[in-house]
Amino acid sequence: MEHSASRREFLAASAGAAVLGMTAASYARIKGANERISIGIIGCGGRGFGAHMTGIHKHDKAQNVEITAVCDVWSVRRQRAAAQAKQWYGRAARQFVSYADLLALKDVDAVMIASCDHQHTTHLTAAADARKDVYCEKPLAMDFERLKAACDAVRARKIVFQAGTQLRSFASMTGCRKLYTTGILGTVSRIEQRRNGTKPYWYHYLADAKAKDVDWDTFLMGRAKRPFSAEQFTGWYGYRDFSDGPVPGLGSHFIDLVHYITGATFPTSAVCLGGTYVWNDKHKFTCPDHVQALWEYPEGFLVSYATNFGNSSDKCFRIHGDQGVMDLVHWTRPVLTAEGGFKNRGVIRGTKPVEPVEHPDHFLDWLQCLRTRKTPNASIDAGYQHAVACLMAVRSYDTGTRQIYDAAKREIRAG
Repeated sequence: MEHSASRREFLAASAGAAVLGMTAASYARIKGANERISIGIIGCGGRGFGAHMTGIHKHDKAQNVEITAVCDVWSVRRQRAAAQAKQWYGRAARQFVSYADLLALKDVDAVMIASCDHQHTTHLTAAADARKDVYCEKPLAMDFERLKAACDAVRARKIVFQAGTQLRSFASMTGCRKLYTTGILGTVSRIEQRRNGTKPYWYHYLADAKAKDVDWDTFLMGRAKRPFSAEQFTGWYGYRDFSDGPVPGLGSHFIDLVHYITGATFPTSAVCLGGTYVWNDKHKFTCPDHVQALWEYPEGFLVSYATNFGNSSDKCFRIHGDQGVMDLVHWTRPVLTAEGGFKNRGVIRGTKPVEPVEHPDHFLDWLQCLRTRKTPNASIDAGYQHAVACLMAVRSYDTGTRQIYDAAKREIRAG
């Protein structure tokens, strides 16, 4: 479709682009309001279908976007996603088994990656090389070298990238960030989350999948060959070949919020312990049902993440300062309290709600940036940062040694 902007609109947009420091190539990719943005979905499971597609659909008319292609190795999910697109847009989305075939479509402008954890870097690097803008689920990577390569590809191609750490776009969390910068908590020494449950989340994904409906080799994507397993395919969150368990699976959201609220970027060291202490059963899941990770940050605080999938009590999310506590256990209703702080300064009195700061929801933020070419709220730098912290903890869990991160050299090593 041809751009219908007037000369006056073009000059105004060009001036805005200059202010933003855009390159000519970047500006050339700006689509006019009357130009539809075509989006492809890579991975049509719980996140791709249940979160990405529905999240985009809320804004598709206002933002003039359409889901035009879907990709999944399971025909059941692929067909369901295509049918949903037909219901919304009057025509079914094109269906693909291979991500490469979807990325080869010239008319697809952007992709949303909701594939399995072990596939993220492959899909992300390929999408960047194809010059497609990307929304990619967390954690970004299971391998550090592949993480760096994928992030470098995103930066080199100058694509618009959003990591799927959507909590940072909550008005409540943006409010916490604003309040934190005032210094009202005093000296912050510890930030902790305990995200517990009675049962590991991967059990909820187990389903009856038939080998004839799945491209098993494409799913494995470089992992050791093995006979088709419906358990491993649908319950992949619980197997170390395809996921590293609760720290990157749930703790990545927490770590990203630590970075977002405090302004910290990378931990200097990490240790992690855990194991399967409750859910030893016929499924033979290999991800731990209990884990405890600790990170030390150069800002002078300790960050703790724990999961107990044997008892759901005692959940928490707290930022501890010497003047009080910011309690975020209820994500949409955080509070500030003087609990445990020195009361002589009197900067915090009683318990008060944290005032929210409105922000576009995470999907809308990305869609808007597809047109403006601005940097979304969860940039590639933010994605890299949460991935580094998670990989440090996973390496410590696997090796039993403390892990150090050298930001200048982009190296994780034992120390």
